[in-house]
Amino acid sequence: MPQDETSSPTQLDRTRAAPEHATGDGPWIEIAFGPDDQVYLRETSAPEKAVTTMRQKWGAFELGVQAGEFGHFAEGA
Repeated sequence: MPQDETSSPTQLDRTRAAPEHATGDGPWIEIAFGPDDQVYLRETSAPEKAVTTMRQKWGAFELGVQAGEFGHFAEGA
């Protein structure tokens, strides 16, 4: 899914993937939807770097998560 590692625009609205009552700096994953159908993923411990993909590919990933296609990654966690 990732296309490349790049600098992430600073003016994007980011959503942090963290447990509801989490405190502290994480590290957490943040996602932002930018111009030109770009989706930026970054880790809070390295905010200057981002992995990008396209909205269409992100949508396919979301559908896969909803369908349980990635549950094997969480087994034993």
